[in-house]
Amino acid sequence: MKEQPARIRWEHRTQRPLLALAVLFAAAYAVPIVLPDAAPAVKQACAAVEWGVWAAFAADYLVRLVLAEEKRDFVRRHWLDLAAVLLPLLRPLQLLRVVATLLLIGRRARMASQIKLTTYVAGAVTGLLMFGSLAVLAVERESPDGNIKTLGDALWWSFTTMTTVGYGDHSPTTGLGRVLAVGLMLSGIALLGVVTANIAAWFINRFDSDDAEERRQTAAIEALTDEVRALRAQVAALSAGAPGTVPAAPGTVDGDAGPAPASPLSAPRS
Repeated sequence: MKEQPARIRWEHRTQRPLLALAVLFAAAYAVPIVLPDAAPAVKQACAAVEWGVWAAFAADYLVRLVLAEEKRDFVRRHWLDLAAVLLPLLRPLQLLRVVATLLLIGRRARMASQIKLTTYVAGAVTGLLMFGSLAVLAVERESPDGNIKTLGDALWWSFTTMTTVGYGDHSPTTGLGRVLAVGLMLSGIALLGVVTANIAAWFINRFDSDDAEERRQTAAIEALTDEVRALRAQVAALSAGAPGTVPAAPGTVDGDAGPAPASPLSAPRS
């Protein structure tokens, strides 16, 4: 078996630790927002965890870049990781690493295509809801005209925004909050399109498989019919041309030759 490249081996070994670090980062990012009255020591510890996780992600990216055979192609394909490394001040962007890692695990799992896509969508929805809720809460909580003051309000707003329902009972009032709203709306439309396409593809694949099975059965029946016809023709040919067969005399039943004619020597004397 061909040996895998060093970068692939590195990614296989680090995907689970990176997932754990991503979850740790999400918790450290959420605590100061959900608990604004937390002790300063708690907030400092969360900030240290955030920077430590960012340093781990940066080191992981540099190692993969060094191990990559085509470095330009690697940078082009992993632009989101590069953005997360180069823009550490945009801390919510690091939450996208959770979704990226879930997608990475899903690609390596042996699942059906519909189940795999469902896993992708579920991970994307979870990450975007988390990102949108925490980010808009951090932005709108201190706004004097804002009406998103609790985590429940933020979650409700994120859900209605992603599903493009938009009841209007909660809405961002700051410029950054509205930028987040635009991002969530576009993401919701994209996810809705993915789900719709997945359902349509499932029905199409199901109908195609049913049609293929019906065609296979029809072909098998036709082949069997041809074989039976060929066997009948062979039996008829053998019966017509078999040696030693004598046509039956007129007036006799097939299979019964009737009484034998009398011999002249056995005729009665006068």
